[in-house]
Amino acid sequence: MTDPLTKGMKTRTEVLGEAHVARAKAATTDFDAPFQALITESAWGRVWSDDSITRRERSMLTLALLAATGNFDEIPMHIRATARTGASESDVIQAFLHVAIYAGVPKANHAIKLAKQTFAEMAAGE
Repeated sequence: MTDPLTKGMKTRTEVLGEAHVARAKAATTDFDAPFQALITESAWGRVWSDDSITRRERSMLTLALLAATGNFDEIPMHIRATARTGASESDVIQAFLHVAIYAGVPKANHAIKLAKQTFAEMAAGE
């Protein structure tokens, strides 16, 4: 069995793309290397690598949780990941509609704004 760090790096690359992971690795310093190892092993090597639910479903959950908790900085990254996870624009809006009902309209509104902008950038090849 592959260790969680190695498995996590593989999954992280598959979901976020080689360019994103290469930028993250290049920006890693001695200061944040322990954090990068933690998220790669735990989030990517254990949670995202578990096949109990699909990556499409994980994308929808992740986007809803990010919006519901007001962690908007990572929403564009996870919108871009939908191109590799299979979550459609329709899936994303459904996740944000749930956010509106259960966590608040302002949070959903901001998440939708970010998603629209990111989807437009993706369509333009950015």
